[in-house]
Amino acid sequence: TGVVPFMALLLLQRRPVAGRALLVTGPGCPGHGLCRSNVQEQTRRQVALLNATAQDLFSLYLKCQGEPFSSEADKLCNPSGVFFPAFRVNRTSERKEVMVAMYKLFAFLNASLGNITRDQEELNPTAKELLDRLHNTTKTTRGLISNLTCLLCKNYNIFQVDVSYGESSKGKSTFKKKQQGCQVLRKYVQVIAQAARVLLPHLSP
Repeated sequence: TGVVPFMALLLLQRRPVAGRALLVTGPGCPGHGLCRSNVQEQTRRQVALLNATAQDLFSLYLKCQGEPFSSEADKLCNPSGVFFPAFRVNRTSERKEVMVAMYKLFAFLNASLGNITRDQEELNPTAKELLDRLHNTTKTTRGLISNLTCLLCKNYNIFQVDVSYGESSKGKSTFKKKQQGCQVLRKYVQVIAQAARVLLPHLSP
């Protein structure tokens, strides 16, 4: 628990952790130098890409886990018990509120992807296509976090956000690691679709 600046958060997200940082506004933004000229359009494209590829990532993940995950996905990958940041914004929410909610969501997702990738590198080291997709999704997510950081600082002078990270799978059995991964990815498919519907209109030119 504590106050963690954005840059520190971006470093923390390289590994699965549990922590929180306080939402504040103030003079601590590192300046508009973080922003690219096309940051808004780039953010739109990143969200759209994550939404377009989420289902394929989940399907490939299931295929690589083998049985019983391939045949009992509805039962084993039910995400009802998986923590995900609350996402209570909609298209009529204020843009600032939407951006903060998005940052929380993708910071959580980035840490979760790191957790899943680490497990799959251990459990399925020869599953090149899956590992490549996990790495690419993580890369896109980190780029999106960077752009959201810029937009929050530039437009709202927000440079620290209350972030919750998911449970690490370290020390769990092989089955539990696989199950946690499929639960998180199924929830991701659901949430990213909602996020795209909510965020994209707020980023329209």
